[in-house]
Amino acid sequence: MPGIGPARLKRLIDYFGDAEKAWRAAPIDLARAGLDRKSLQSLMGARDKLDLDAEMRRLRDFGATVLTLADEAYPHLLREVSLPPPVLYVKGALLPGDDFAVAVVGTRYAKTYGREVTRYLVGDLARNRISIVSGLALGIDSEAHRAALDAGGRTIAVLGSGLDVIYPSENSTLARAIAGSGALITEYPLGTKPDRGNFPARNRIISGLSLGTLVTQAGETSGALITAYYALEQGREVFAVPGSILDRGCAGTNQLVQRGEAKLVTRAADVLEELNLTMVSTPAEPRVIIPGDETERELLKQLSDEPLHVDEIARAASLPIAQVTGALTLMELKGLVRQAGGMNYVLAHEAAARYVVD
Repeated sequence: MPGIGPARLKRLIDYFGDAEKAWRAAPIDLARAGLDRKSLQSLMGARDKLDLDAEMRRLRDFGATVLTLADEAYPHLLREVSLPPPVLYVKGALLPGDDFAVAVVGTRYAKTYGREVTRYLVGDLARNRISIVSGLALGIDSEAHRAALDAGGRTIAVLGSGLDVIYPSENSTLARAIAGSGALITEYPLGTKPDRGNFPARNRIISGLSLGTLVTQAGETSGALITAYYALEQGREVFAVPGSILDRGCAGTNQLVQRGEAKLVTRAADVLEELNLTMVSTPAEPRVIIPGDETERELLKQLSDEPLHVDEIARAASLPIAQVTGALTLMELKGLVRQAGGMNYVLAHEAAARYVVD
């Protein structure tokens, strides 16, 4: 409730002995425990309005689990931070293996480079049984969650709203998939709207759940940097992917590296080695494949990590546009290329890692 966060709640529990006694205490005793007038009014108003048994029934009907600091199942890494959230609402399941987690965050305005490196790094981390934690935002967060799911791994999304208020709404389907293969977590009760002030606290939980935080693409004012700084405060590792010095969307990650606040990362092994974790799977050995025909061979020569519009590809390959679009569609199904939006194509990182074109 407004005015009573982790610090004040801890003070109340220390004073009264447990949360139930604090909840039922007389106003004069609450004031003696250190509540100011505004916080006291907030508590008394909530006490008059809330039916706690009905609230628990709502949570059970929604399929949510409630964890408090007193529960053994409360995430161990998060418990270690200063003033951890006293209550977590969970949709899905937290497993012991989620103690081996890495947060992957970045800008909402991700470009092709950021999306591709996120998929590349998260895929390898997930295949090495690392749970991926992020914030369900558009851009890098969404890419991280999807890449973990695509790799058959676990992913955890921390919300800045109630479990029943998915934000952004475009990620409702993704949220359901995450709950089925990991968990949605929030410190906010059902019905809580995604207020701007909720997100810094959300970011603190993201870093607190993780052994380290990886920023794959972020500008100077990106909220992802807040998560990185929380990780530093919590004594956790911070990693960053370098980007173009000409791209303002990479200025934040480059500065993290430049200031010595983050370790430069170019592969998942960099993260695992720094965290003293052993890779349980190794990249497949490259194998030679023969493109399906001369058209595929020529198109593969033109493609790289930089997005190229289909018209430019056709001109560079000196091929008819209809032939190029048809071939690219088949190549996308084979996992050799990926559409980066707006009929722009890139060479898929998965393909680059697995194949050598003869």
